[in-house]
Amino acid sequence: MWKRLFLFGIFGVCTVAFVVRGQTLTAKEIVTKADEKARGVTAQSESTMTIIRPSWTRSITMKSWEKNNGRALILITSPAKDKGQVFLKIKTEMWNWVPAIERMIKIPPSMMLQSWMGSDFTNDDLIKESSIINDYDHKFLGKETVRDWVCYKIEMIPHPEAAVTWGKVILWITENGFNQWRAEYYDEDMKLINVLNASVIKKMGDREVPTKMEIVPVDKKNNKTVLEIKSIIYDQPIQDSYFSQQNMKSVSQRVK
Repeated sequence: MWKRLFLFGIFGVCTVAFVVRGQTLTAKEIVTKADEKARGVTAQSESTMTIIRPSWTRSITMKSWEKNNGRALILITSPAKDKGQVFLKIKTEMWNWVPAIERMIKIPPSMMLQSWMGSDFTNDDLIKESSIINDYDHKFLGKETVRDWVCYKIEMIPHPEAAVTWGKVILWITENGFNQWRAEYYDEDMKLINVLNASVIKKMGDREVPTKMEIVPVDKKNNKTVLEIKSIIYDQPIQDSYFSQQNMKSVSQRVK
């Protein structure tokens, strides 16, 4: 469930590239490697999301299935009042099955910036409507050490025609391992809105990836959302038919 960097764009041409293991990689290629590692061809995961507010905390557990052709399905397994809700994404369209009212809700584009399940993640974050590879120009800002890891620092500016949420994103990707380690999200006025930090690298299947993501809205004191991945299975075949409105109802019934 988790958020996706050509070196020329509105800031002009940038010819900087890094030599990585004998290869010269551009900023876009580094972002591509990180994105492909994090998502795989397919990914099936179980995770817990904890929403932290000044006066309360709540946790949501979920299972998710994702395919790199723009399909994803998320099943809420707890708490009881949300159990059985299912979210489906196909390309840039999104639906929510709510078993309590037995209703399928289409999420309109106007709600992509709305909070998902009351968290600091948006619907757009959930479905990854924008591609960090194809919808942005990418520019090296150098290297920085972030929490003991040397990282490539890459600025992403959206293409003028891209339907994206942010005016700018800055990514820190670890030099060793190509993990997305930190991200800053700016609005169209270039005001910093959210900061995301990844941590707790663990072996998941055939790769080592961060399993904890903490997103903090900078203008909301003592607010944050923490996503902890409990397990991931990568690259197991999933049929496209699994990602359907009919299957949303079937998946929902399995946790009742």
